[in-house]
Parts: sequence; C-alpha cells; structure tokens
Amino acid sequence: MSALTDLDREIALCRQCEIAKTRTMSVPGEGSDNAEIMFIGEAPGWHEDQQGRPFVGPAGQFLDELLASIHLKRSHVFIANVIKCRPPGNREPLPIEILNCQKWLDRQIELISPKIIVTLGR
Repeated sequence: MSALTDLDREIALCRQCEIAKTRTMSVPGEGSDNAEIMFIGEAPGWHEDQQGRPFVGPAGQFLDELLASIHLKRSHVFIANVIKCRPPGNREPLPIEILNCQKWLDRQIELISPKIIVTLGR
C-alpha cells in the first residue's frame, strides 16, 4: 500500500466537520502519486460525492478536455480539492471546514511533491 492510499483511508474516517454527517463519500483525490502537476479545486460537488472521485461532473469533463489538449491524461496528474467532502447544498466551504481539511491537502502535496500546482475554480 502507498502512503496516499493510507491517507485516503484516514480521510474517509474523518469526522471533524458537520459535513461528514451529510456526505455520501469522502473525495480524497486521485491520480499519480508522483505527478508533476497537481490540480486543486475548492470542494466536491454532487457527482463527486456520489462517486468518491474529484472532478467527474461537467467541470471534470471540461478538465479532461483541457488535459487532452496538452496530451495529458488524468492518470498522469493528481487532482484534489481543498476540502474532502461535499458541503450541504453545494454551498461554499466554511473557513473551519477549510482549516480542518488543510492537513489532508498539505500531506497530499508533501507526498506527491508536484513541480506545478494549478488551482481550479474559486
């Protein structure tokens, strides 16, 4: 098992925020554990919450098209979000939720050590 797989399990067990009570699945992130490029969005949406995967809805389809235009596949990059659970009603994450999830994102960045970090959305 990789350190990222272990981290994904820890994220799935997290109950620090109230949103853990309303999520369907945690959405830790996915991609290469040695990716040179890491994409970071704000929060999972409905589609992501259902599948436990980041950027699988309309925004994800657009991201896939953009990656293809530069000859990259999702499996060659790492895609994550600032917070790892969908906020109720798809609202913006609260500052405390961002703070609670910061350790997860910081650890992902540390483990992957990307050369480039691209922020997506807000």
